[in-house]
Amino acid sequence: QIKDSATLTRDVLEQHFSDLKGTLKKLLDERLMSLLQEVDVIEQESIKPLDECQKLIEHGVSTADDLLREGESAVDGDVGQQNEKLCNFTKKALHIQLDSLPEVPSLVDVPCLSAQLDDCLLTVLKNQIFRHGTVASRPPVQLEEFVEKPGGILVRWCKVDEDFIPQDYRLQYRKSSASHFEDVYVGSETEFMVLHIDPNVDYQFRVCARGDGRQEWSPWSVPQTGRTSLVPHEWTTGLEGYSLSSRRNIALRNDSQSCGVLYSKAPTYFCGQTLTFRQVLFGIETVGQPDRRDSLGVCVEQRNGDDSLQRDKAVCISTNGAVFVNGKEMTNQLPAVTSGSTVTFDMEVVQLGPCSSEGGNFKLRVTISSNNREVVFDWVLDQCCGSLYFGCSFSYPGWKVLVF
Repeated sequence: QIKDSATLTRDVLEQHFSDLKGTLKKLLDERLMSLLQEVDVIEQESIKPLDECQKLIEHGVSTADDLLREGESAVDGDVGQQNEKLCNFTKKALHIQLDSLPEVPSLVDVPCLSAQLDDCLLTVLKNQIFRHGTVASRPPVQLEEFVEKPGGILVRWCKVDEDFIPQDYRLQYRKSSASHFEDVYVGSETEFMVLHIDPNVDYQFRVCARGDGRQEWSPWSVPQTGRTSLVPHEWTTGLEGYSLSSRRNIALRNDSQSCGVLYSKAPTYFCGQTLTFRQVLFGIETVGQPDRRDSLGVCVEQRNGDDSLQRDKAVCISTNGAVFVNGKEMTNQLPAVTSGSTVTFDMEVVQLGPCSSEGGNFKLRVTISSNNREVVFDWVLDQCCGSLYFGCSFSYPGWKVLVF
């Protein structure tokens, strides 16, 4: 682990600084080009009036030189030609203003280009570069626990750096056969239920954190592998009163007048060799009109013809919060089920033995939780049950239930 992580860290640092050098060179080249273009513009705009002034002066000097040579020729000629040449010279000289010069800009008005380069940029860059990047020997958060769930994995993580104050966590996962991680959770909680997990397939997980008031994420935790051997919970198909999602883990009570109990496809809520039942979680996404016969719960067997789980060999909660055990309402009551509510069932075996003539040798300790309240009771059965069905029934349309 040390050698692999060190090699990976070297590669990341070398690639990052190589990219940084390329980007800095590109930015410096762009800035240089911009300044050179600015010099060209100032030079072209400033030299133009001076060039025009120079051309006027050179033209005047050339004209005066020609006139001078013409005067010398008139003086040096014979008498007959002198008078004519001197006459022409005089006329020409009167039309030429030899004492006229164009306005020449004063020296202070003529641009003098120079480059102003502040050495403090190097100091700023030097300070920033020397503080850029850190090497962490240990990430501030690490994965702590994987809990198998039907069709999912409950992932827990913890902070291992006491001086680190986390603001948010970021959990990623991928199939072991995939090349890239993908975000599955960003938030302040230290656990998350990852759904849509294929049974008996390895998944890799990693987590990082963002410090309080900071934008950048911490280094990733050491990737760890998790899997679930539990098949996903699914509602059974074919019941007219309910519409199911493609994964069959969401049931919607539709407008059909048909009623009845919607059961799970199989008794996937089971007791394994550990003698602890797996948890079934009902997530209420939308609600319809409540009815006293509504029910969410678990049962020993599917039974056609019933319109509720408020019967024998079943425990359930009604949408008004009433709890029923084998068809009898308990004194204790939970809050009413509303949109966004979660209802959980936890069970464990507290007594297991051969059934007597009076029965009652199979006892389950049941905990039903809803809206941060719970009831705990013993459910006595006359037979040993290795697995249980879950089910629901709603009299009116609009109820939407997710099970996992």
